[in-house]
Amino acid sequence: DNCSLTLSLDKLTFDCSNVGDNTVTLSGVDASGNAATATATVTVVDNIAPSAIGQDITVSLNQNGQASITAEQINNGSTDNCGTPQVEIDINSFDCSNIGDNIVTLTATDGSGNTSTTTVTVTVVDNIAPVIIAQNTTITLDTNGNASISVQDIDNGSYDNCSLTLSLDKLTFDCSNVGDNTVTLSGVDASGNAATATA
Repeated sequence: DNCSLTLSLDKLTFDCSNVGDNTVTLSGVDASGNAATATATVTVVDNIAPSAIGQDITVSLNQNGQASITAEQINNGSTDNCGTPQVEIDINSFDCSNIGDNIVTLTATDGSGNTSTTTVTVTVVDNIAPVIIAQNTTITLDTNGNASISVQDIDNGSYDNCSLTLSLDKLTFDCSNVGDNTVTLSGVDASGNAATATA
């Protein structure tokens, strides 16, 4: 100004709601009351990454040997300077091959695209016992008075949601066994869940 000049702005402070371009007006007035204005663009940026905070969890396989998780189950209060960040995980489904500890990465992303990650342990367990189905069978002693059976003779479609190992408590017979004999078919899966049936 050709004389004194007082300057002022119509906006001095900014927060997360102002991320991006903001029009600010600079006003000037002199001692005689003459006034003028000009505008400028103040670009507000958020360069601070969120804090990704995760938690370890345990999930159980279902009857089909499957399990799934969501990012919300892993997220444990991830924060950001501008609100709540979006969270996602790199693995969300599991099967029998994943029994045990699995490392899952949680990624937190804020509205400005800043990201951070953390890893958690997802423990996959199988708590479902096998279903053991047995069938009766008749065997004939040979000329030496001996006979034997195998698991396949007694098993009638036993199954498990994961792997299954079958065994019998008696495989061989002789003349002392002529008549009915109770045989137990046992099944155990990779997680140690067990069940039995008799024939």
